[in-house]
Amino acid sequence: MFQLFTIEGKIEIPPFLFGQEKDVSARIILSEDYEGIITRNYGFIIAVVDVLNVGKGIIIPGNANTFHEVEFTILAFKPTVSEVVEGTVVEIVDFGSFVRLGPLDGLVHVSQICDDYISYEQVGNRFIGKETGKILEVNDQVRAKIIAVSLGTGRSGKLGLTMRQKFLGKEEWIEDDVEEVFAEKEGKKAGSSEGEENKE
Repeated sequence: MFQLFTIEGKIEIPPFLFGQEKDVSARIILSEDYEGIITRNYGFIIAVVDVLNVGKGIIIPGNANTFHEVEFTILAFKPTVSEVVEGTVVEIVDFGSFVRLGPLDGLVHVSQICDDYISYEQVGNRFIGKETGKILEVNDQVRAKIIAVSLGTGRSGKLGLTMRQKFLGKEEWIEDDVEEVFAEKEGKKAGSSEGEENKE
């Protein structure tokens, strides 16, 4: 999920940035320090959105930089377990498929692609369901549920995804699930009407 967070911190502004407004200098420093990293508290930090406040500079003898307290807003992608997400299949390997979810990729293990026996076809670089005939290929748009989140620090993180449940997977798989549910409801309605007629 994409979220905005307001953070308080400290920065050092070097002398070559002294000629600009403090908030402009602060934004340059904050962008270099925060954008593109993964943290446990905020997830994947996409961008520094706004610098809200830059405190007065403190000078420390022997250091040419000025030190400032700063308050700023970031845009982050913080995935949570059981969240339903949409993305694009960007890579298929024999053990699963990688799905791009904005700034991060998630892995759908071969056992989590669909509720069917799945085989990997190396020649076509795709997965095929034995009973259902479902096919998953690179560039397919899919809907998946996050089942595991492991966000380290720095620039690495892992997401585990599943598409085995109803209303997940490719668009046509979801449409088939919807039609199946409607057909079941119609069948139950028809069955209950016949029962009522027989009572009369």
